[in-house]
Amino acid sequence: MAPPSSGRRRRSRFSPLTRQVFLYLFCLIPAVSDIAQGMANTLGPNPVSVCLHDFGRWAFRFLLISLAVSPLRRFAGLDFMVYRRPLGLLAFSYAALHVVFYVGVARHFDTHVLWKDFTSRPFLTFGVLTFLILLVLAVTSTRRAIIALGRRWTKLHKLVYVAMILASVHYAIAFKTWHTEPFIYAAIAAVLLSLRLVPKPGKRTV
Repeated sequence: MAPPSSGRRRRSRFSPLTRQVFLYLFCLIPAVSDIAQGMANTLGPNPVSVCLHDFGRWAFRFLLISLAVSPLRRFAGLDFMVYRRPLGLLAFSYAALHVVFYVGVARHFDTHVLWKDFTSRPFLTFGVLTFLILLVLAVTSTRRAIIALGRRWTKLHKLVYVAMILASVHYAIAFKTWHTEPFIYAAIAAVLLSLRLVPKPGKRTV
């Protein structure tokens, strides 16, 4: 006779919350590494610029990965839904670092310079709007907020698609010279957003 546990799925020794926290902390390593190298003067002649751009790229990457979770489950059968919240929070955290480094470290909280930048550099408008959306989504990502908002929570969090579009524009026009990376990211974002328009099997399209 087989032992009672032989037909049961083995449970992970780590709870979903523990795995989420571990993923979040592990993925902050690039930020810690950049800051540590900057303080050690090993990031080149302009460490602030390196950190600023790295944080922005990582925010975009985690936003892309978080949006890839649903298509992976739907089209590839890979279920990473438990990690979608920490991935979204990582996107916000890196976006927050991006903003803090720009406002505080690069511009030293100089409101005159910040206002001049904001009124003369259109890409900053798209960046600020992206950050504000991510801020709202991060604040309302808790279980208490989900319960309080009810059905409105799902509608509110569809703003992540708007954030992705705004982030794509922000990144694409942020450089004075031609860079291919922003357009690669934008293409990936377009694919991920387009996959959401594919009708589900058995669902009428007319």
